[in-house]
Amino acid sequence: MDWSGLIEKALEGMERAYAPYSGFRVGAALLGENGVVYTGCNVESCAYTPTICAERTALVKAVSEGERAFSALAVVSSAGADADYTSPCGVCRQMLFEFCKEDMPVILAKSKEDYQTTTLGQLFPMGFGPDKLGKEKPVCG
Repeated sequence: MDWSGLIEKALEGMERAYAPYSGFRVGAALLGENGVVYTGCNVESCAYTPTICAERTALVKAVSEGERAFSALAVVSSAGADADYTSPCGVCRQMLFEFCKEDMPVILAKSKEDYQTTTLGQLFPMGFGPDKLGKEKPVCG
């Protein structure tokens, strides 16, 4: 599959990152099943704890606009070509698991040409979802 358009949106998101403390800028692009791409960037705080990741920014934007089902996620960072691919942190994986199917593609990219594809389930095996609370997973996707 050609993920270059989604990666390009993630790169655009990364350019808007606010990371004055770490200098580590991250961008994400979340493809809704409605065809809309929701972008996000990391936003740091000098108190560190309130900092929000790019992936959650994109997810929250999408959910706040009524989208509950997703087809793919692309993640990029300013780490550079020699660094490992940047993947969602544990908190982001948990939030994505709430709304996304385990087989949803997650594209970890350094550029439009240099990327690897995995799935949410591979990144978050044995994820904790509503079914662990004795409840059915909401009809989100």
